[in-house]
Amino acid sequence: MWSSINILNILLPFFYLTTFLIYFYDFQKGGRKFFHSKRVFLFLTLFFHFLYLLMRTIAFDHPPITNVFEIFTVLAFSISFSYFILELVTDIRGTGPFIIIISILFQIISSLFIEDLLEVREVLRSNLLGFHVFSALLGYSGITMAAVYGFLYLILYKDIKLNRFGLVFNRLPSLEVLEKLSFYSAVIGFILLTVAILVGIIWLPRAFPGGFSYTDPKLIGTFAVWFLYGIGITFKLLGRWRGKKLIILSIIGFLLAIFSTMLSNFFAQSFHSFY
Repeated sequence: MWSSINILNILLPFFYLTTFLIYFYDFQKGGRKFFHSKRVFLFLTLFFHFLYLLMRTIAFDHPPITNVFEIFTVLAFSISFSYFILELVTDIRGTGPFIIIISILFQIISSLFIEDLLEVREVLRSNLLGFHVFSALLGYSGITMAAVYGFLYLILYKDIKLNRFGLVFNRLPSLEVLEKLSFYSAVIGFILLTVAILVGIIWLPRAFPGGFSYTDPKLIGTFAVWFLYGIGITFKLLGRWRGKKLIILSIIGFLLAIFSTMLSNFFAQSFHSFY
């Protein structure tokens, strides 16, 4: 099984790169040549990636969350999987390359530096911890997608104001659709972050009886991101916010998530640093 894991670890960046190139070619050229097949390539990439994650979990007897490079491969999968679900639901296929390229970056870094750890702390073998981390990563994937759609909204908004009607204008969905995609992604991220937070509040104090603290930097950062998106979603549903204001909020929330993650991982002491 270990040789299969190593082979997939090498191949996954190429799978993602091939899928990206097909989506990018279709974005540039348009037409129907890869309209359906690109989704098949994405599905196959996700299938092999899921198989890789499952094999790692079985072979090393713990969920793939024990170090930052395992987290990166899970994050690469989560982002593309979230996009795949959103594409199936909305049938909007023109934004794929802008999402998949993020998965490529995370997977390349992971494939280059991932470690195969057999000896880990017992808490890392917990499936409940794996569920907590996977929920959080899927939540952050939704937030990442909301920010990407937000950036695309601002790019298209600027082109329209400047009367530039080129490739971006012709290939991207309308401003209204991009706003909806950003909002739907934010809702998905918010719900999954809520699940991760609830599991963490209930289970983590038992898992770390001597080290758990509600003032943990990563917890505070996650709560701040969750609260900010909660405000934006609530105001959107009440009809108070829409358009550019909501888009800017989603981008601010994403930047806050990145900043809080970097702060808690590299500069602050956290019980979350066990991996």
